[in-house]
Amino acid sequence: MAQRAMAAGPRMSPIITLLTDYGTADSYVGEVKGALLSVAPQAVLVDLTHDIAPGDIASGSYVLGRIWRRFPADTVHLAVVDPGVGTRRRALAADVAGHRFVAPDNGLLSDVFAVAHADVVSLPIPSEASRTFHGRDVFAPAAARLAQGAALAELGAAVSDLVHLPPRRLRTEGADLIGQVVHVDRFGTLVTNLPSSAMARGALIRVGVHTVAVQATFGDVPPGSAVAFAGSGGTLEIAVRDGRADVVLGVARGVEVRASAG
Repeated sequence: MAQRAMAAGPRMSPIITLLTDYGTADSYVGEVKGALLSVAPQAVLVDLTHDIAPGDIASGSYVLGRIWRRFPADTVHLAVVDPGVGTRRRALAADVAGHRFVAPDNGLLSDVFAVAHADVVSLPIPSEASRTFHGRDVFAPAAARLAQGAALAELGAAVSDLVHLPPRRLRTEGADLIGQVVHVDRFGTLVTNLPSSAMARGALIRVGVHTVAVQATFGDVPPGSAVAFAGSGGTLEIAVRDGRADVVLGVARGVEVRASAG
């Protein structure tokens, strides 16, 4: 018995990640953390980011979709980018590949739902919850209960008619692969949905009116020049050395990106 207990190891503290558009200048993040720790005082709280642009659901979905699988199974992910707070939009809790999620039903979980089957329930909204702060009064208590071991079915009724963001375009045209800019990071780097594994060094990438060659990294071009490279998320990225690609190239999220052989 003792040997089996030692092999199992000590119970790990539950992990709860937080992704919001709250920023850190106000009390909102602190209030959410207080609500979490009041129910799950042993939880490890990990700030993914609170700098999603206000109401930018697509950006929040992209960032969450990139991060969540980096955490161990049983992690609870609390995501709040919620311009429809207080309306009839639903509050959700979900189980995806052994991870749990709590978020509004507005497309914020689109990138998560795209890669694995999800079991999803709709959370009840307590009558005493603030109409403008479901992050504290609805989502945080649900996330804390999941971290404490509650089953998904204990939190609400199963639902399947979920809100999804429009799928990102990715198609072939002759020998060209055509995608789009799906995210602009804080450095002004253009993150695309073109798989970097399909891009050989020297391949030509057309974005807007500009043509950029694929290189290994920023240092392969002079300062002020544009460069395309395999990004750390597995897709092609376009940057300007010592500058912002979004400004220098005049490109924003949603713009078409076309890759062809060099």
